[in-house]
Amino acid sequence: MTALEASEEKRPPSASSATGGDDVAEDKPIVAAPPAQQGGLFSFLKIFVSAEPTWIDISLLITGCIAAAAAGIPFPLMGIIFGELVDNLNDATCAAGADSDTSPSTSSTGLVTNDPYAYEDNINQKVLQLVYIAIAALVAIYVYVLSWSLFSQRLAQRLRAKYVNSLLKQPPSFFDANNSGGGGEVSSRLQGDMTAVQAGTSEKVGVLIASTSFFIACYVVAFIKQAKLAGILVSLVPAFLLMAMSGGFFITKYMTLAGKGNAAASNIASEALQHVSVVQAFGMATRLEKVFAKHVAEARAAGTKKGVAAAVQAGMLYFIAYSANALAFWQGSRMVVDTMRGEGTETVGQIYTVVFLLVDACVCLGNIAPILPILGGASAAFQRLMRDINAPSSIDGTSESGLLLDVSSPGTLELHNVSFAYPSRPEQPVLRNVDLLIPAGKHTALVGLSGSGKSTIAALVARLQDPVSGKITIDGHDLTTLNVRSLRSFISLVQQEPSLLDRSILENIALGLINSPKPEHAHLKDILLNTTLLQDLAKSGRDIFSSPHQNPAVNEILALMKNAAEQADADSFISALENGYGTSAGPKGSLVSGGQRQRVALARALIRDPKILLLDEATSALDSTSERKIQAAVDRAAKERTVISIAHRLSTIRNADNIVVLEAGQVVEQGSYADLMERGGAFAKMAGLQSLGSLNAAAGAGEKETAVVVAEDVTAAGTDTSSVIDEKVPVTSSSSDPTPPPSEVPSGWGAVFKNLWLFIRPSLPWLFLALISAVLVGATFSGSGLIFGFTVGALNPCENSPEDILDLGEFFGGLLFMLACIELFANFFAWSSFGLIAERLLFSVRVLSFRSLMEQGVHWHQSAGRNPTNLLDILTKDSAAIQGFSGSTIGTVFSIIVNFIVAIILSHIVNWKIAIVCLSVVPILLGAGFMQLRMLARYEERHAASYSKATGVAVEAVQAIKTVAALSLEKEVSGSYARLLKHTRDEMVTAAAFTNIWLAISNSMSFLIYAFAYWWGSQKIMSGEANQTQFFIIVVSMLVSAQLWGQMFSLAPEFSRARLAFGRIMGVINLGQDKKIDSKRGGAPPKEGDEQKDKDVEADVEGKRVLDESGRPGVRIDFTGVSFSYPSRPEHKVLDGVSFTIQPGQFVGLVGPSGAGKSTIMSLVQRLYHPTAGTVALDGLDISSCGEAFRDSVALVPQDPALFDGSVKFNVGLGARPGHEATDEEIEAACRLASIHDVITAMPEGYNTECGASASRLSGGQRQRLAIARALVRKPRLLLLDESTSALDAASEAALQEGLDRVSQGTTVLAITHRLHTVKKADVIFVVEGGKIVDSGTHAELMERRESYRVNAMQQMLQ
Repeated sequence: MTALEASEEKRPPSASSATGGDDVAEDKPIVAAPPAQQGGLFSFLKIFVSAEPTWIDISLLITGCIAAAAAGIPFPLMGIIFGELVDNLNDATCAAGADSDTSPSTSSTGLVTNDPYAYEDNINQKVLQLVYIAIAALVAIYVYVLSWSLFSQRLAQRLRAKYVNSLLKQPPSFFDANNSGGGGEVSSRLQGDMTAVQAGTSEKVGVLIASTSFFIACYVVAFIKQAKLAGILVSLVPAFLLMAMSGGFFITKYMTLAGKGNAAASNIASEALQHVSVVQAFGMATRLEKVFAKHVAEARAAGTKKGVAAAVQAGMLYFIAYSANALAFWQGSRMVVDTMRGEGTETVGQIYTVVFLLVDACVCLGNIAPILPILGGASAAFQRLMRDINAPSSIDGTSESGLLLDVSSPGTLELHNVSFAYPSRPEQPVLRNVDLLIPAGKHTALVGLSGSGKSTIAALVARLQDPVSGKITIDGHDLTTLNVRSLRSFISLVQQEPSLLDRSILENIALGLINSPKPEHAHLKDILLNTTLLQDLAKSGRDIFSSPHQNPAVNEILALMKNAAEQADADSFISALENGYGTSAGPKGSLVSGGQRQRVALARALIRDPKILLLDEATSALDSTSERKIQAAVDRAAKERTVISIAHRLSTIRNADNIVVLEAGQVVEQGSYADLMERGGAFAKMAGLQSLGSLNAAAGAGEKETAVVVAEDVTAAGTDTSSVIDEKVPVTSSSSDPTPPPSEVPSGWGAVFKNLWLFIRPSLPWLFLALISAVLVGATFSGSGLIFGFTVGALNPCENSPEDILDLGEFFGGLLFMLACIELFANFFAWSSFGLIAERLLFSVRVLSFRSLMEQGVHWHQSAGRNPTNLLDILTKDSAAIQGFSGSTIGTVFSIIVNFIVAIILSHIVNWKIAIVCLSVVPILLGAGFMQLRMLARYEERHAASYSKATGVAVEAVQAIKTVAALSLEKEVSGSYARLLKHTRDEMVTAAAFTNIWLAISNSMSFLIYAFAYWWGSQKIMSGEANQTQFFIIVVSMLVSAQLWGQMFSLAPEFSRARLAFGRIMGVINLGQDKKIDSKRGGAPPKEGDEQKDKDVEADVEGKRVLDESGRPGVRIDFTGVSFSYPSRPEHKVLDGVSFTIQPGQFVGLVGPSGAGKSTIMSLVQRLYHPTAGTVALDGLDISSCGEAFRDSVALVPQDPALFDGSVKFNVGLGARPGHEATDEEIEAACRLASIHDVITAMPEGYNTECGASASRLSGGQRQRLAIARALVRKPRLLLLDESTSALDAASEAALQEGLDRVSQGTTVLAITHRLHTVKKADVIFVVEGGKIVDSGTHAELMERRESYRVNAMQQMLQ
């Protein structure tokens, strides 16, 4: 991304066109040198001084500008020499054509001779001057290309860091209010927009400056040489500027719209990839694809309009340039005639100089047409980035301002008349005038219905939010006057849905120390901030504690970590892992089960021994044994600190000093447990709903359960991904290295074009039109050379009479105007047709790659180093790369190749002796271009992983912004991000220096070709083997080809990026989904695919039979000798010989310690994985041989609700069976059953209320009930509940239980729970321990005979 993008910007390339459009960034807009929509030229210039440039950057900027301006001067100098050469060649032609007996002719230089060779010295001297100019041009081009390349890369590095840091300093409310925190959008900004800014500030700016310098110098020379003709041609300047500005405005406008569509699509994809198991369980891929496709279609529509705008702009620029040529030749012919008649002093050479320079200036301006969209893209992308970078932060956790709390401060908290509403719903207060005292050193518990404001109080205390009115104080200090980091150092927060970072468990726990206020921890922070040391330590796996580390501070960190893990009851399960504390937690902690995630988060909170411990449902995913142990640890810790716990399980707060009951954002009662029970108020009612009744229980089974916990299944999956710790082969924090598996290795050019053809085939008529137009565009370049040659010949006074010259001037001027009209229409049709094809291609590629990703099994998503971040890269970064090399870029490249071929053929027809020698320089041109391509591709491949990982760090931090803020990890995340890009920074100078040599050679070769052609051509003219008409046809055709060819290789970055990206995308699309792609393309699938199709049809029929044939209300489930091991650890059995039968319509509970294998049973029922041995059958049919249709009647309520950015109605509707759209009545009925209808209708927009990214605008309980409604709208015959009520209060749970009782009549229900009262009415309860079913029976039976079950129940008793 660095050197290469930089270089992507060479001469007026159509590179830009390439980008032209589309691409450098997937959502990047476009503007023109002339201003665009928002802020125009001024906002574009601001980019160069943004992000605090150093003296090195300023030096590069100044050097780049001076060198680029200098690079524009050689051409006008050459024009002067060419003019003199024309006169020499005219004279030589006349002399060569004259008979020896004819009287000697007087040349324009005053020579009187019939000997053509008399002009040789003169000509050779000028050719030598051309060579010197060419060398000067090479140096100037290289210096400016290198300066701008390095400048743009350094700017992008600084902007990246600034953007990431600006996001980290924002409070969570910023992302809620702006709805801009989706992982997809952050990825889109860091991949697409940064690439756009870099492309728009690299060599392309140098090209623009050089072109402007060239243009001005041309006019200066023209006015000196022939003021009258120059004055006539100055009229084209305003026409050019007007075209560039108006085109830039529309291009920017449509690019911005396309960017919005792509960012929205990226957000959907990001969420779908994070919750892929839920997507597959519900078969919601088609619905999500529809939403994804809708956003991509919006981008496609805007992109197509942008293509048309760019086409009009390009066509008009070329039309103006060629029309000016026509005018120049017509006027020039009249001036030559005036001279011949003695009425003027102009020579053909002077006129040629003016015409040649102004015409070339026009061509040069025409060539910058494709750059304008890139500069516009940079401007619009920069504005989007700056909007976030400059956004003021109401709560800046990185700021040094504010009072610092004294370390000995006791920690008494008070809420004074506090009210609060979320920014996205200001009209809906969450807290209303709350007054509350939380005394230091006491345990205060917050209870109440879901959505009553409990978690909001926790967020306000940790200052993740600020109250709308009122104030909160700690030891008398208003929180808003305190330094944010200092305040948060006193508080450790464990959230309801804790988020772990994608690093080792060791690093996750140790990060809790980073903001410790204790002086004894201060010396540990340097080690903690230098994550490389911790990463290396994590690689030791289980040997971490085997021998003391040579650094005593590291030993101290390990001791603190071990102690915290023991307090949180996490040490036993971590130590049993294959890599112990070195095991990776996975993205968002997805490689550990829900209960394990909570314990690691608790250890992270306890490691710094905080003054205030905030527990927000911190044990909701734990079994009673683990919960009891943690409760005991919290009770012990509560003696020395302030503890605020939020709980729905009232048994966990029995020992609290004060229990505060909240209802609708107000405190309704508070007191001790006994007091509140006596009063018989709201709390007593909640307690009554949770009571299991008086039971006589024996104590003393604790030892046995401890053994169970130690032996618990360490690879049990978290329900949100049904994944496992061991699933990634290297289990260190570096295990997410995105090396593509064999099926996704980028393919060569042959495969790329073959696949490309399959996508383009449906657009054949447009392709036909585009190719014809591009051929015309390519041919007109040589056509202009042909006319040019004849015109210069026609203007030779010694060959034509004045009348002939006038006639020929009008004739050839008319031909050039005809070419101008052809250019207008050909460019318009070529650019717009290729643009349309490109947008269709991009739409297909994006939608099909999204579809293919959604069709891959859960195991595929979690193996071979894949994770949601690097898979999202395929949809953002890779499709952006393809976009960069599509549309007008393809059209430009094709027309350049056509022109190259036409020029070679035409030149050989006209005069092969000159042409064949000119042709000898072609290998140099080709070699320089391909060398540049090769070096760029290597650089790109080397650093793709670094950029992907760095983006992953930023995306993860934004998705877990509450965790990052609460732990004050901003500096640590920022440091990690910078370290990942350090290697690319170090290589940047070397790569740019070498790569840009080839770029400079490609771009300056045309000067040397000119010199060489003039020397050789003059020799042939003097020997009479050629005339100047033939010579000029060849020199202009070959020269323009050489220039264009050099410019084409300025697209080298787009070439190499697009090839690699297309290979990766096709690797994903082709993963077993050929039939779908082919049917989408309209082509016949391969034979293999046909067989597959037939197989799938049969499988689908069979799949339907599984669930529909029996006619019974529920589904019968049979597990027969089922064993299961994850592929990465086949020797470790997660389930061992499990057999059971569940009859249709039964309500069955699965209970057991955290990680015993319960979620794995659930995953096997859904066929997210296949058993290692044994069979899983539904209604008597083995599901491993069925299609996916059996899932139509299965619904899942996962532990993590896994909701999507969209309305409430959309989220609930996702649960409907594939092929059936849920009606409003069905959605409402499901929400009533889930006990959330009243909450939804109380919202201002009702069922159309937006939930925000990952439903962040809803409370934990509301999210869970929405997930239940989503499952119920399916009217399933098999309902799977995985800890489905862990975030619910007692009243919501009771109402929900009632709804479930109604639904479950006639439905088979399989429920995992740690709350025994949820399943006490179950027909049968299976006790799962150590991967086996150790007992089964009803609640009453198990209470009598199963000691571990009875003790678990006793621990939850409230009376």
